[in-house]
Amino acid sequence: MANEALLPSLFAAHYVDIRGADAPTEITGQLRGTGLVTMNGLQSREAVVDAASALLHIVPHRDSEPDGLTVVRDTGRHSGLSGFAGLSNVALAAHTEGSGISMPPRLMMLVCATPAAAGGECMLVDGQAIYDDLLEREPTAVEALSDERAGLFGGQSGVLSPVFQHHHPDRVALRLRLDDLVRWHPLAQRFVPALVDSIARNSQGFALAPGNAYLIDNHRWLHGRTAFAGDRLLYRILGNPRVSMPKGFPISARGRLPLVSESTG
Repeated sequence: MANEALLPSLFAAHYVDIRGADAPTEITGQLRGTGLVTMNGLQSREAVVDAASALLHIVPHRDSEPDGLTVVRDTGRHSGLSGFAGLSNVALAAHTEGSGISMPPRLMMLVCATPAAAGGECMLVDGQAIYDDLLEREPTAVEALSDERAGLFGGQSGVLSPVFQHHHPDRVALRLRLDDLVRWHPLAQRFVPALVDSIARNSQGFALAPGNAYLIDNHRWLHGRTAFAGDRLLYRILGNPRVSMPKGFPISARGRLPLVSESTG
């Protein structure tokens, strides 16, 4: 079992001992509640695939291997290529995995095999915190970013979508990328700086040790990383939950926007 006193605060706050008898129930509860689970003890590729398979239906990615696992490292070949920043050593802005497809996978697991020699800190941002922050500071931004035409995500063959997708009656799903593969509607474009500022205010960073992992609700949490040096190697698996989860994250009555047409899905 991990010594929680030695774990980064965000990691410790959401930690579940996957060897515990109640682990499946705890993980399900946290995914439905906060949308974030942290764990450790995943010391091999096989252990990662086994743990992920027990929690989600694995969805292949462009860069994944036959078992659905993607090796995330600096390949030395992808620097500067649009959409491939994850396979280089540059900083990776907070984003939704699969933002350019019609329905991004609901869950993402990221596991550390080898930490960077320097840098490479994981960055997580809770979409609920971003939503509430913008609602308090600049509510017009929430309205503009909730428009169905807010952004074209994933380039010309991508998806036209809001950043904040409202689901009836009181839940919101988040979709975002901030690289050169997003095109903003003019009404949303003016609020992107406020969105970026909110992400910066609400970002939480931590380093993963070998075997440490996090599992996020990809429709709620944004993830990214700082630039790094060295042979940093992580495993990533995407998929959809094996248990039912309500759409998006909850919002309070004050967060409802009457001018935004809500989906009944």
